Amino acid sequence: MSESPVTAPVCYRHPSKETYVRCTRCERPICPDCMNEASVGHQCPECIAQGRRTQRPARTAFGGSVAGRAGTATKVLIGVNVAVMILSIMTGGANAVAGGGWGGLLGSGTPLTQWGAVLGSAYYGPEGAAALHGIAGNGEWYRLVTAMFLHYGVLHLLMNMYALWILGRDLERVLGPLRFLGLYFLAGLGGNVAAYVFSDPRQLTAGASTAVFGLMAAIFVLLKRLNLSVAPILPVIVINVVFTFAASGISIAGHLGGLATGAIVAAVLAYAPRDKRDLVQGVGLAAMFAILMVIAVYRTLMLS
Repeated sequence: MSESPVTAPVCYRHPSKETYVRCTRCERPICPDCMNEASVGHQCPECIAQGRRTQRPARTAFGGSVAGRAGTATKVLIGVNVAVMILSIMTGGANAVAGGGWGGLLGSGTPLTQWGAVLGSAYYGPEGAAALHGIAGNGEWYRLVTAMFLHYGVLHLLMNMYALWILGRDLERVLGPLRFLGLYFLAGLGGNVAAYVFSDPRQLTAGASTAVFGLMAAIFVLLKRLNLSVAPILPVIVINVVFTFAASGISIAGHLGGLATGAIVAAVLAYAPRDKRDLVQGVGLAAMFAILMVIAVYRTLMLS
């Protein structure tokens, strides 16, 4: 009686290829084209894909995505500010580059800054009649956002973008892009709301420094949360606050408002309980936005 010939196993994905290697997870035979090196042995493409679906994505210490290590959000913010500066120069001519404050180092206002800067209050009325209103009196709520992307001259832009480049990448790395953008937006908004509430009537305020001051405060809070030394950032904050009060033509309310808002938002992100972190962070940032809007609305009603 003759014995049946022994048949070599074939790859389950490529039946024409013989193989004696099996996937360490499902134990199906796989050929060299289907092998994916694992910590022990090899795995087939299906098991690799299944493992990726079930594996929890890597997170930072504060729950953010590790995609922030690339600094993409910081680069995008800088790109937007630079693009707006170019547009401002195009609308304002040479004076938009230099010729304004600080002995001619800062640029003067342009039609774009007139349109988008924070306005403490303004006069509107039929046939020139004086009527004091807040920014909402003429439907100009957008100023609370656009002002954080406008600058008075190239030097003003360069100083803020340098600070954003240094601070933003570190914060984006530990917070992740989404949380970092939330921090930046709320800090800038908080500074602009403070400028709206406390600035002199008809005073225009613009610049990314409201958000930048918020980033400085956020680094201080996060360092404290991680039990690390605050020595690298504390002198930077002190110097910038002193400069804010010492130099003329700087929005004190805007800088301090951004500083305070950044600290509060960073505390929400840093101290949210781990088991409910996403919920607490989301609700906390939404509540901060709502509070700022209530303050702006109240200021508008007081001016009406």
